[in-house]
Amino acid sequence: MKEQLVKDWLIDLQNLAFDVEDVLDEFATEIGRRNLMMERRGSSSRRPRFNIPHPFNDAFNREIMSKIRDLTSKLKDLEPQRNKLELRMTDCERPTRLEPRLQPTSLEIENHVYGRDKDKQTILDLLLKSDDERNFVIPIVGMGGIGKTTLAQLVYHDASIQHHFHPKAWACVSDHFDVLRITKEILQSITSVSCNDNDLNIVQEKLQKELSGKKFLIVLDDVWNENYHDWTILLSPFKTRIQGSKIIVTTRNHGVSSTMGALHAHSLELLSDDDCLSVFAQHALGARDFEGHPSLKEVAEKMVRKCNGLPLAAKTLGGLLRTNVDLHAWEDILESEIWKLSKDQSSIIPALQVSYHHLPLHLKRCFMYCAIIPKDCEFEKEEIILLWRAQGFLQEARDKQCIHDLGHKYFNDLVSRSLLQVCVNNNSQFVMHDLINDLAQSVSGEVCFKIEDSQRISKHARHLSYIAERFDGIKKFEGIYEAQHLRTFLPLRFSSFFRTDKYLTNHVLTNLLPNLRCLRALSLEEYQITMLPDFVGDLKLLRYLNFSKNRVIKCLPESVSTLYNLETFLLKGCSNLEKLPSEMEKLVNLCYLDITGAYKLKGMESNFSMLTNLQKLSSFVLGKEKGHKIRELMNLSNLRGELCISGLQNIAEPRDAWMARLSDKSRLENLELQWSNYFPNRREEVEKKVMDGFQPSKKLMELSIKFYCGEMLANWVGDSSFNCLQSLCLDDCRNLLSLPSIGKLPLLKKVRIKGLRSVRTVGVELFGENTTNTFSSLEILEFVDMLNWERWNLCEVDEEARKFPKLRELFIEYCPSLLGSMPDYLPSLKKLAIRSCGKLIISIQNFPLLSELEIHGCHEVIYKGFVDYSSIKRISFVGISKFSWAAKCLRLRSIKVESFEIGDCEELCSSRENNWGLLTQSISPQYLIISSCPPLVSIGTEEEREELMQLKIPSSTVNMIIRNCERLEKLSTTLYSLALLTELVLGGCSKLISVARSNLPSNLKVLAIRSCKNLQCLLLDEGEDVDSNNACVLQELNIVNCESLKRINRSVLPTTLKELEIAECPKLDGLPTTNLEELRFRSCRSVQALPGNMHSLNALKVLEIRGCPNVTSILEEGIPTNLTTLTIGGPNIWKPILERDLHTLTCLKSLFISNGCPDAVSFPQDEIGVTLPSSLTYLFISDFPKLESLSSNGFRNLTSLQHLTIRNCPNLKTLPGNNMLSSLLELEIRGCPMMEERCKRDKGPEWSKISHIPWVVVDGSDKVLKRII
Repeated sequence: MKEQLVKDWLIDLQNLAFDVEDVLDEFATEIGRRNLMMERRGSSSRRPRFNIPHPFNDAFNREIMSKIRDLTSKLKDLEPQRNKLELRMTDCERPTRLEPRLQPTSLEIENHVYGRDKDKQTILDLLLKSDDERNFVIPIVGMGGIGKTTLAQLVYHDASIQHHFHPKAWACVSDHFDVLRITKEILQSITSVSCNDNDLNIVQEKLQKELSGKKFLIVLDDVWNENYHDWTILLSPFKTRIQGSKIIVTTRNHGVSSTMGALHAHSLELLSDDDCLSVFAQHALGARDFEGHPSLKEVAEKMVRKCNGLPLAAKTLGGLLRTNVDLHAWEDILESEIWKLSKDQSSIIPALQVSYHHLPLHLKRCFMYCAIIPKDCEFEKEEIILLWRAQGFLQEARDKQCIHDLGHKYFNDLVSRSLLQVCVNNNSQFVMHDLINDLAQSVSGEVCFKIEDSQRISKHARHLSYIAERFDGIKKFEGIYEAQHLRTFLPLRFSSFFRTDKYLTNHVLTNLLPNLRCLRALSLEEYQITMLPDFVGDLKLLRYLNFSKNRVIKCLPESVSTLYNLETFLLKGCSNLEKLPSEMEKLVNLCYLDITGAYKLKGMESNFSMLTNLQKLSSFVLGKEKGHKIRELMNLSNLRGELCISGLQNIAEPRDAWMARLSDKSRLENLELQWSNYFPNRREEVEKKVMDGFQPSKKLMELSIKFYCGEMLANWVGDSSFNCLQSLCLDDCRNLLSLPSIGKLPLLKKVRIKGLRSVRTVGVELFGENTTNTFSSLEILEFVDMLNWERWNLCEVDEEARKFPKLRELFIEYCPSLLGSMPDYLPSLKKLAIRSCGKLIISIQNFPLLSELEIHGCHEVIYKGFVDYSSIKRISFVGISKFSWAAKCLRLRSIKVESFEIGDCEELCSSRENNWGLLTQSISPQYLIISSCPPLVSIGTEEEREELMQLKIPSSTVNMIIRNCERLEKLSTTLYSLALLTELVLGGCSKLISVARSNLPSNLKVLAIRSCKNLQCLLLDEGEDVDSNNACVLQELNIVNCESLKRINRSVLPTTLKELEIAECPKLDGLPTTNLEELRFRSCRSVQALPGNMHSLNALKVLEIRGCPNVTSILEEGIPTNLTTLTIGGPNIWKPILERDLHTLTCLKSLFISNGCPDAVSFPQDEIGVTLPSSLTYLFISDFPKLESLSSNGFRNLTSLQHLTIRNCPNLKTLPGNNMLSSLLELEIRGCPMMEERCKRDKGPEWSKISHIPWVVVDGSDKVLKRII
């Protein structure tokens, strides 16, 4: 009982301390603001610098005195309670023997793992065992902290499997099971390209394309979900895999492995004490045993026994003692009272509590703040440091310039203690283990709060975070309006890859945020907000403000300039921003200003020379006739990191460039100099002198020069004294006559040359006078858009130098005048891409490590000598006029490649030469694309008739696309023998008449036929009975724009078929059905009736029928009741469904209706009395010409409706009332001219019904979207 009373008293004291800190901060802010005003008026010499106002002389002082009296009273109330509880004051920073500590030297993922060799080998054996599809999913099961992720990581990176799987992908699933997010994360892990699509179907199709016909390995880390339906959806892109593909799942729950149909689950056991001791020693001493420190071993063994075999506990405890060899310090931790807490008192593992308890105070505060990070959420180091700074956790620094370095030290220290860890699949991101996250939440108590499943929040909460979704509505924030003392408001995202525009309810901007006057950190990142209210200027204590990735905002409120305390201002990716606040010179404490990607910014109106604390200034824009403002950079001596100076054509006096004194800014690492891309009337001599004046520090690492109009660069560009330079980009410097001599720069890794249209020769000048030992570090070389480049002359270059010894990637694109050949021996080259170089001859000979080869639009490809394909994974030949090789040039052994593409290469496909045969004799692709091959008449596995052009398809092919082969007449009967082929796409083959089922490979799962205008029959074997032994496992059939198609043989459709799409086939007179899950049927005018067994398709989830005007009846039995998505077009189908079937669709989530009822005045029609299914989350209504209102009765049960789209309803004027739209997150109204006026912000009669919705678009013309929120 007393312990609880003490805890409550300490919480009251903590909250009082927070309140006192707020008042003192507010008072200090006002003093600083007034002193700044006096300095600006030139009156600072007549008054004391810190002029403390006389009490009660203005409203501010009266308010602050009232707050002080209130706090004093509360403090006095706590005193008798303290005495009653017999509490006494102690030194809060008790002595500790844990310091000093060595600086961490690496942030590498854990390299030393003990006790898991057998487990690792077991998983490796399962991975390499490809004869049993039941081993497709391999679960690793065990309790939290036991090392499931570590084991998966060991296997994922093991050298023995690297050549067995491609691609590989890693995705963190977590207890927040979002299929779209997880699918995008897998896709982006494979492609390394951000995916901005938010349609699950589109994303899964892209993922299926990446995985189809490949042996892949995917790790799904930290899985909790046991829902079979969810897993079925997530795994659907993996259907077209080839045998041997694997998914590793890490989970705490054996039920997950059962749900996924795994044959075996590998249970991970606790470590032995010996192995646990090795883990502890590795993290405490950097060694696996105690040979160097035998006196510590006994204490260590006792501590390790308390870890109960849990590696995370041993690792964290070892991190606490890292590099400390004081026996007494170890004994202090062993004897800590924290070990004695019972399970009833704390659910946190004692070893972890001990680790926190013995942290120094400054790290405790930083670690506790990390409780705002949701589990499995990735975060950036820089972001956390800036947030720590905003909360005042880095005050030990001597000055502002050292604060950030101190933040890096604190962060690295938490990493070295294993309280933060590097993300497995992205070394630039960090995560917290679930148990560490629980620890942080436990020690933060009510101070840190995350909006997750529970909406309850303490009114004393100080820091708030949540995972931002695409639409964040009013319900999400209902529970936090009482937390008036919040210091942090932070939307986050799970993954750095998972980026998309987001929309926030207007109520947060108008009702919630203006009342949070204690905020130190406010982020609205990625929210698309057109206009920020002036309330921001009232948040006087604000130090961190993040509006990044807002692509619609054009200007910011001027009140931002009144934020005296503001230190970090992030506007990265605000691509539509045109101006900054005009008085930003008032932000004298500003240290970080990031306007990267604010391309429309017209200038810097403020006097930036006053912002002497600036350390990061990503961009400095010189407006028209404002070139002299470049001198303002002179006083910004603390700049570091990157700086882009644009608008340099506006500098009239070259001496202004010298006055910027870039050479003194030694902490600048990345410099971009950018002129205008409009070249007429430019002054070359002035620009040359301006570039001379911008000579940077010799420590510069990256240099980019864009749109410079001079014929020569400044002498310092390429000078060997810049020996730290790693990257050089020359972009659209169209008058430049020659390239700088950069060969002697020892650390140069990347060179990009683009748009240098006056350069005709690249040769010895690039290397410098002495060509020996040049480009010793160059890894990436790009030449793009070099219109007049004619020769790459390497004759005068030293033979060793022309090898570019470390060059990994070479890109040459759109260099139409380039003649001759390129370097023929590049020993380290892995990727070669040459595009649109119509005169270039490419000799492929001595590229021993080449893995990706792409040649598009070139004159000739020559193979000389033996070509070893052993390392190649991808080959693409498109638009090549001539191929030259001999059979002896190719190795006879077959080399497996992932993909092989041939397009518009008539000579390669010609029957006159056996070029295709020579290639397929040596190359065995999994993914094959053939396009624009006019001679091609047939495809198969062996030659049939010499007089016809036939391509022999390699037996290794898993995924094949044939498109725009106009003479292709048939698929050979031999195609059936392609046992590995699982996906076949035929498109634009106008002479193809039929596709017989007997021709289809036995394991084909996906068949798509598009724009084959003469195709008449599908799956029909004329004159023959279908071979019953010809098993068919087809799962997806897609037929689009085949205008002559009349018949699909229904009798031979396999029972395995799950998805059927038929579109734009006007002559098709019948609709086949099987045990379908998805049926899409549109624009087929000849179909007159739906299938008779429609109601019995119990597995059907998705049904689309539109553009079929002759369908006159729906059978009396109705439609399946398990539908989740229904798309209907035309009153002939919609009316009977509305009147008879709609109320039975209790699982329906999405309803799309177009041209549903031409006479309907309301929707649903009031006279029918039908209500829409309460399960609906998405509703789309289109082309109701007489519709005037959406019926309140029909919408009254739609409490889950989130998305509403209304299009082309010209008479619509009323939306449902009585809060019927309270759950909406997205509203789009187009082609409804009356609604544009009625929905006007604050004025229209419908505005009150929609003002809470995060994303609203109303447009009367149906042409241009007008965003009103």
